[in-house]
Amino acid sequence: MKINIKNLQVTQIEAADGNIDTKSGIREQLDELQQVTIVELNGDVNTNTAPLVQEQILPLAQAQTRMILDMTKVPYMSSAGLRMLLSLYRQILVKGGQIILVGLSEEIRDTMSITGFLEFFQTCDTLDLAFANLNVKAQVTNA
Repeated sequence: MKINIKNLQVTQIEAADGNIDTKSGIREQLDELQQVTIVELNGDVNTNTAPLVQEQILPLAQAQTRMILDMTKVPYMSSAGLRMLLSLYRQILVKGGQIILVGLSEEIRDTMSITGFLEFFQTCDTLDLAFANLNVKAQVTNA
């Protein structure tokens, strides 16, 4: 299991009409949402790897966290992986953040749907769609 974590600096938050309007408080939102964290997983998330994944990404669930979990390269997820996802979701939700799952395989999506886990998560097929759902534009930072 490989885990790659990137912090992206938010450069713009788009209003519903696509514009930045500092009078409506969007500039204040930009100050609050300074980063989007992308966690790329590569490999199976199972009984052996789920604790490692949880250990590395749960600490990232800070107040107002905006996290994109890129699962494009995850071919299999066991029940231990599902439990890890639910734990991460709860941590982020309690702290007023948001998580989006990207690139779920059909098998993982079906499993999450059957078990009811899919109802908890917002999902997107691509990173670009995830950014659009967060209403942000971002760039990679060196931090």
